[in-house]
Amino acid sequence: MLYINNNGHVMPNEGGTIQSGNRSYLYGDGVFESIRIMDGKVLNLENHVSRLFEGAKALKMRIPAYLNLLYFEEKINELIQKSGIEKGGKIRLHLDRSPGGTYFPESNDANYFIEVYPYQYNSFELNSKGVEVDIYIDIKKTKNFLSNFKTKSCLTYVMAGIAAQEKKLDDVLITNDKGGILETSSCNLFVVSNGVLYTPGLDEGCLAGTMRMQIINLALKNGIKVYECNILPQNLLAADEIFLTNAIRGVNWVSGYRTKRYFNNMSRRMTALLNDHWESYTKP
Repeated sequence: MLYINNNGHVMPNEGGTIQSGNRSYLYGDGVFESIRIMDGKVLNLENHVSRLFEGAKALKMRIPAYLNLLYFEEKINELIQKSGIEKGGKIRLHLDRSPGGTYFPESNDANYFIEVYPYQYNSFELNSKGVEVDIYIDIKKTKNFLSNFKTKSCLTYVMAGIAAQEKKLDDVLITNDKGGILETSSCNLFVVSNGVLYTPGLDEGCLAGTMRMQIINLALKNGIKVYECNILPQNLLAADEIFLTNAIRGVNWVSGYRTKRYFNNMSRRMTALLNDHWESYTKP
């Protein structure tokens, strides 16, 4: 049986587990993090909690003093053990504004919610079949002070995901108002040309992904140049390779954009570096 923690109350993950009047449910009024488990251990929690708190502060939430990295680590590990997750798994860590009010909240205090699930892979596995993508044109992502955070106002990503399904694609690329490519419905984007990595800069309005940051740091540590810059459709056509990243799946290589075909050499290398990086942490 799997368990959740609803603001300090641990209960089985079955039936209703969120409070009536939850503002995340009513208004998308919250932030969240998706976090990977390997060998029953949480990966990269410090960076996830840091981004969660930054997002909550941007939403003008008040975070209780007792909510810190050590507290969340303790509560997450409790759920992992109670739910019997010994290998691969994933976590959703939420901060929501406390119930009450409508568009004018009665309180800005933050409540937390943690859920854990098993995951089919214990290490980061590169996809065997490449991802097919195209550009999503129906909604542009407008840059603002919330653009870099994982808020629960996710309709742009939901509609992008539906568009991908309708076009029989694996994913679609979301652009900003200037036509710069930012990310997909669920991943950050990296373009590879002549052994150099290019990824949209945070000032362009993309999500500040924790896996994006890991890949940048691992690349630089291993002598691979990385540039954060504006990515345009013509850059995709000139690229040798494209890969996508998120905290759960790690690296996903793209096999095609329209009629363009891609290799996956850098994707394989970055997946190996990622697994090497975390193996020493998870193995006794």
